[in-house]
Amino acid sequence: MKLKKILKYIILPILLGGIGFLYGFSNKRNSQQMITKSVVKFHSKEPYFLTEQIVNKLLIQNNARVKKQAKSVIDLYMLEEQVLENPYVEKVSLFITVDGNLNTVIQQREPIARILDGNSSYYVDSQAVKVPISENYSARVPVITGISNKNEVSRLIVLLNKIVEDNFLSKEIIGIELKAQNEYMFTVRSGNYRINFGDLTEIDSKIKKLKAFYSKVFLDSTIHKYKTINIKYHNQVVGEKITGYGK
Repeated sequence: MKLKKILKYIILPILLGGIGFLYGFSNKRNSQQMITKSVVKFHSKEPYFLTEQIVNKLLIQNNARVKKQAKSVIDLYMLEEQVLENPYVEKVSLFITVDGNLNTVIQQREPIARILDGNSSYYVDSQAVKVPISENYSARVPVITGISNKNEVSRLIVLLNKIVEDNFLSKEIIGIELKAQNEYMFTVRSGNYRINFGDLTEIDSKIKKLKAFYSKVFLDSTIHKYKTINIKYHNQVVGEKITGYGK
């Protein structure tokens, strides 16, 4: 009985020490392992503004690419902050796998409109964040004119997000112009007519009226008879027909 107790007190520390040694050895060996490969993944189906090559160029630490550097010296937080400085990146996550792959998961900013302001041009996303024009990708989004400052962009974002979320309007509305009287005019894909949206009040109600009007004029093919469609008035849609079409 005494022998069993003695063995218990001897073997247990030996086992714990052995496990600790193996863990320390494995951990040290793992930290000394080199980054063998950089894997870039995008949340979207297409890479849009960025490419794998561009992202890999952002992954610089100590003035060198992270590939072939030891896992122990890789500062993932610093690299994430570095990648986030790119204006096309909204979110990023980096992690290293056991086989030495550095994985970078990118969520890019998705433009919902293109702003033309004098000689400058840029995109904005759903949060009104400015996104530069890119040589790699041209987004098919409404072109906005007549806007000259950040506040006007912020006010318009509510309407733009409503358009983007609507399957029909996102394809139909190709341009928005802010007029001097603080009214917004839409340019559309389906014809040469324009839509006077008015100001940014009662947005949901105006969209509902417009879609109800569309369901009628598209059904009887009279949409091309109109010069302008005015939905700025409460509970009514006023259509101005092209001269010669009559009532």
